[in-house]
Amino acid sequence: MSVTTPVLATLRRITADDNAAIAHVIRQVSAEYGLTADKGYTVADPNLDELYQVYSQPGAAYWVVEQNGQVVGGGGVAPLGCSEPDICELQKMYFLPSVRGQGLAKRLALMALDHAREQGFKQCYLETTAFLTEAIRLYERLGFAHIAEPLGCTGHVDCEVRMLKPL
Repeated sequence: MSVTTPVLATLRRITADDNAAIAHVIRQVSAEYGLTADKGYTVADPNLDELYQVYSQPGAAYWVVEQNGQVVGGGGVAPLGCSEPDICELQKMYFLPSVRGQGLAKRLALMALDHAREQGFKQCYLETTAFLTEAIRLYERLGFAHIAEPLGCTGHVDCEVRMLKPL
């Protein structure tokens, strides 16, 4: 009988040195689920290779998950563009298969929501796709409710699942 012990993972704020690694994770997970750039998913974002700079803006924050010295996931929160100033967006939550199911996405999302509250946001919005069933279940457990229409101007036109949570 073989027993696998989960390897400890560290959640920390992104640094400029993490840009290439987290962009690689996002591209790899997107490819796994068939989320292509031509459909307007995250892999089409023009700033995907500069996430440290993006999340260094006021109100924004991004965390990476590091395991054995490697970036294996991440997620963040930022003000929702073209929207009310008290609405933020949970963004770019991506995790490699090796670290899924360990509660890291929940931990990261809770950190992001706490940060959003501290920044004065009153609601948190997110967009995803029906392919990501595990993510949708997590968001529902965290208190996000499905809404019919998109908010803001995210540019992710094929993200047909939209959710909102009061903070």
